[in-house]
Amino acid sequence: MMAVRTPLIADALCRWLQTAVVIVLQMIAASGLVAIAEEPAVPADAGQISGWIEQLAAEQFAQREAATRSLAAAGQPAIEPLRVAIGRGDLEVSSRAIEILREMLAGEDPDLAATAERALESLAEGSDVAVASMAEATLDFHTRGLADAARGRLESLGAVITEGFLPSGQRGLHALFTAAWTGTSDDLRLLVRLRHLLHVGLHGVRLDDASLAVLGRLRGVQQLQLYGTGAGDEALADLAEKLPSTKIDVRKGGKLGVAGQGLIGPCLITHVQDESAAAQAGIQMGDIVLLIDGQPVPNFEALTDLVGRRGPGEKIELDIERAGANPGAEPQRFKRTVELGGWE
Repeated sequence: MMAVRTPLIADALCRWLQTAVVIVLQMIAASGLVAIAEEPAVPADAGQISGWIEQLAAEQFAQREAATRSLAAAGQPAIEPLRVAIGRGDLEVSSRAIEILREMLAGEDPDLAATAERALESLAEGSDVAVASMAEATLDFHTRGLADAARGRLESLGAVITEGFLPSGQRGLHALFTAAWTGTSDDLRLLVRLRHLLHVGLHGVRLDDASLAVLGRLRGVQQLQLYGTGAGDEALADLAEKLPSTKIDVRKGGKLGVAGQGLIGPCLITHVQDESAAAQAGIQMGDIVLLIDGQPVPNFEALTDLVGRRGPGEKIELDIERAGANPGAEPQRFKRTVELGGWE
């Protein structure tokens, strides 16, 4: 009976230790108790690095701490030896080595951070359950911290970031930038750090080449709205090539101010925004748009496409059909000239 119970107890104890180590690592990372990232980089040869790694398991706490600081300061040359040392099965060495990699990951050197991230990803995919758990927790903690800080910064500059669903049913973040946005292309780079970003809308925000380059890195985004951004055709074609799986909705900036039923025909207006160009022209909910400047409008999608080719201040002529005032009365058909507004 004892031969059966002992492995079970050992297994439970192992799992408890793994969880405890992960929690301790997260607490250390959050509090900054081990301030090893601030040590200046120092030249170190392979022999020194090997010696410091051995000292990570030293009996004296001071020796372990000194070795930790030295390895963090050694930078790039220490990463691969640390990764190898983690695989030896010593929990003390593994936990300290992973904490060193976390400090490198959070540092100011992008090349060092990228190498440390790759090392942690390799460990997270390994067969050692305890090490994989610690590495995965470290990566997740770091990424979550970056995402939270990025979202806070973007929102402080005027972006509106919400959680919601796409028509496909996917749930994720929606980021909207309007005329209230006060950031720069450098600030837009923070979009890359957001987790589960599905939809980005830029309405009335002028985009330069640097900003478009940032958007080209958002390969997980499902929908991208560019309304009145001033982006040229060549730049937009390049963006579409970088994001082949993203639905990119481009409009020059002209805004009618209505809503409809998408691809379902005819082009039935289901909502008219207050004080919009459509409202000022007398367009009403329930109207059906038949033509724009003589071009047929089979559905609302066609309407948004045709309006999107115009800019703010341009005039368009709409042929509209409206239901009769009384039941059974013939529908009215009339024209309206609309001066388009702009996206804000």
